[in-house]
Amino acid sequence: MSDGDIKHFSEDTFNEDIKDGVVLVDFHADWCGPCKMMTPVLEKVAKEVKGKAIIGKIDIDSAQKVATQFQVTSIPTLILYKKGKEVGRLVGLRDGATIKQFIEGV
Repeated sequence: MSDGDIKHFSEDTFNEDIKDGVVLVDFHADWCGPCKMMTPVLEKVAKEVKGKAIIGKIDIDSAQKVATQFQVTSIPTLILYKKGKEVGRLVGLRDGATIKQFIEGV
C-alpha cells in the first residue's frame, strides 16, 4: 500500500520490502505528534529521491516484532537500509534537507 510516493510496510512483508536497493523506513505511530509532523517532510523527500531510494513507513503498534527486532525505542525513528542491512538511523523530528543528505550519503 502507498500514499503517493511513500510506501506502507507491514510486519509480514517487511524483510522482503527492504531487501533491494536503498530504503528509508519511518518507524512511527498514529498517536505520535512528531511522527505526524514528519509525514509531509517525508512526502517531499520521497519525490526528490524517487528512482534512487524508496521511502516507507511502518506503524510500531501493528508491527511490534519488527520494532523490537531493530531496537526502536523512540519515535519517529528513521532507519536507512541498503540491500536489507541497516546502514544508519536518525531519531526524532528532522528537516527534509537532513533526511535527503542522509539518504544520499550511502
